[in-house]
Amino acid sequence: MYEIIPSPGTEEKVWSEIEKKIISVKPFVKTIHVDVCDGKFAPNATFADPTLFKKFTKELPSGMRGQMVGDSGLVFEVHLMVEDPVQHLKPWADAGFHRFIGHIEKMPDQVAFVAQAQLLGEVALAIDKQTPLDAIKVNLESLDALLVMDIQAGFSGQRFEEQLLEKVKSARAMNEYLPIEVDGGINDETIAIAASAGANRFVVTSFLFNLDTPESQYKLLQEKLQNLSQKLVE
Repeated sequence: MYEIIPSPGTEEKVWSEIEKKIISVKPFVKTIHVDVCDGKFAPNATFADPTLFKKFTKELPSGMRGQMVGDSGLVFEVHLMVEDPVQHLKPWADAGFHRFIGHIEKMPDQVAFVAQAQLLGEVALAIDKQTPLDAIKVNLESLDALLVMDIQAGFSGQRFEEQLLEKVKSARAMNEYLPIEVDGGINDETIAIAASAGANRFVVTSFLFNLDTPESQYKLLQEKLQNLSQKLVE
C-alpha cells in the first residue's frame, strides 16, 4: 500500500511555520515526517526542539508498539540526520514520536540503534546519496522500514536523482514486504518513477507546500499512484 508522507522540510527554523504546515495537512494524512539536521551530518541545522510537537502527539504506555498514534490520529516519525542518532532517540520518544529513522553514515553501532529504537516504537535505517545498500549491517527483516535518499541529505528543494532508485530496486528484490520510503525531489512526475522502482512511502515537502495548496497537491499525487496501480493490474 502506498503512503504519501508530508514533511515540513529542513528550511523552517520557526515553530509557527512548522505548526502551520502540520495543521494544513493533518486532516487528510496518516503520518508526519520531521527532519532533524544537526549541522554536522549535513551542512544545515534545523529546528530541533521535540517538546513543541507534543501539541500533536501522544505518549502511550509500553507494550503498545504498532498501535501508537498521536492525539490527532497521526503517526509522527523523526528523520535523524545527525551524528550518533541513538543519542537523540529518547527526547523525541518523550515528545510522543512513534517511528525513528536513523542515518547509518555517522552511526557507530547499527545494532545498538535498532535495538534501542525498537524499545520506543518503530525503527528504520536511512542511507544517503553516496551510501551503498550493503553498508547496512543489520538484517532488513529486523527493520520496520528502510529510507533511501533520492538527493543528498540536507536542504529541501533539491532535484530528484533517478539513478539512486537502483538501491530501492535492490532492497525490494531482497525483501518483498518491507516498507521502503524515499525522500527528496518527490513530485507529480517522480512519484510514479519511485513507486515503479519498489518504493511505497514517499516523503514530500516542496511539492505540497510551495503553492500553499497542500490538499490539492496531495490529491494529485494520490491520483498518480492510483493510475500506476491500475496499470499494474491490467
